[in-house]
Amino acid sequence: MPREIALLDALVPSLLPVFLLCVVLHTLLDKVLGWCGVYRYVWHPPLFRFSCFVCIFGAGGLLVLR
Repeated sequence: MPREIALLDALVPSLLPVFLLCVVLHTLLDKVLGWCGVYRYVWHPPLFRFSCFVCIFGAGGLLVLR
């Protein structure tokens, strides 16, 4: 697996597309959780949002490294 991807003649890290995809997935998940009212039962919503993003990005990073 290459460590860098050529994107429009620029070398970008292989985790950059994964990061962008995880941002989109996290945004969708955040909207769904907000619509369902999950954040009313969470002690610290910003910390919960950050930890969800870390979990999503960690899983995506592990899939790339595999």
